Amino acid sequence: MKALLLENIHPLAVEVLTDRGFEVELLPGSLSEAELLERLPGVSLLGIRSNTKVTERVLEGAPDLLAIGCFCIGTNQVDLTAAADRGIAVFNAPFSNTRSVVELVIGEIIMLARRLAEKTEKMHAGVWDKSAKGSHEVRGRTLGIVGYGNIGTQLSNLAEAMGLRVIFFDTADRLAHGNAQRMKTLDELLERADVVSLHVDGRPGNAGLFGAEQFAKMKPRSLFINAARGMVVDTESLREHILSGHIAGAALDVFPVEPKAQGDEFESPLRGLDNVILTPHVGGSTQEAQEEIGHFVANKLAGFAHEGRTELSVNLPAVIAPQLHTGTRVGYLHHNVPGVLAEVNQLVADSGANVTGQYLATTGEQGYVVTDVDGPLPQDVLAMLGGSEHCLWVRGFEA
Repeated sequence: MKALLLENIHPLAVEVLTDRGFEVELLPGSLSEAELLERLPGVSLLGIRSNTKVTERVLEGAPDLLAIGCFCIGTNQVDLTAAADRGIAVFNAPFSNTRSVVELVIGEIIMLARRLAEKTEKMHAGVWDKSAKGSHEVRGRTLGIVGYGNIGTQLSNLAEAMGLRVIFFDTADRLAHGNAQRMKTLDELLERADVVSLHVDGRPGNAGLFGAEQFAKMKPRSLFINAARGMVVDTESLREHILSGHIAGAALDVFPVEPKAQGDEFESPLRGLDNVILTPHVGGSTQEAQEEIGHFVANKLAGFAHEGRTELSVNLPAVIAPQLHTGTRVGYLHHNVPGVLAEVNQLVADSGANVTGQYLATTGEQGYVVTDVDGPLPQDVLAMLGGSEHCLWVRGFEA
């Protein structure tokens, strides 16, 4: 089977997949829809980061694709519903780069509070500007975290250890860490925070979450950080509030439109502004994080392709099954209707095979059952399951 990895995915992912028997092609940049349609026939596994968009049209033109690995946190660049309808599993790395993003944000809070971006730019220009004007300690200031998930909570812990007061807002019911305080509304957070840091996901409802209205409600001379999703922020409005002096500084790592490949020109209305830190989507781009992501996602892809394991899939029923060491395994993705499990068990029993383990889960309109037997399974069992009106796909795996 062939794996196609895009966007400079860590070489460890290549090593993992090669060791599991895949022919791996590694490309440095992302591919357009047309380019994907040209390359995906014959590809079983696709690995991407955040720039490659996997649309329904791409999926329609990828008849051999089994699974997609998002070597990052977000999965909004993939049409998850269209992938699920075709039985294509999608995996991501929800935890692997959390620390890297948090450390970047902590560094940016300090740099913005001390106006270090301006200081270093002047030093490179030969200007000695030794002044405390506009520079502040972060201790005792209030950090407002919008989105209190894996990254938001770890940021909360580190920020509090540095002496920041932490408040947060999330639409989900989240447990407050340490002395952090939940705000009832986003407006309440904006009124109280000296620093606002965004850590929301890429769901369509978050598009344009931060615009002129939200910036106007922030405290005068407060700081703004976005290391979440580019489409969340109206950068033109941010520019206006920075130029007016209402926002004292900002740091952005993600943008509504990002260059397709390394070295392409970056354009933004925020270029050239004082006390604005712009980084090229490197929140999770540390050697440690990328190595961990490469290892984690590549193993999830290989586990699905070779053993039918779907734990931590974001779009198919997540079945936690052990590694297959002996016997045969049948993976059966089907419409979620009554009687399917009984049908599977009856066919296996009629074949004379002995079930040694069975694992199942359902999600919405789909169900997935993994059945392990102690020996070889007759091919006609797979054929009969595949011929069922409820079948989306059925696959056999051998130890």
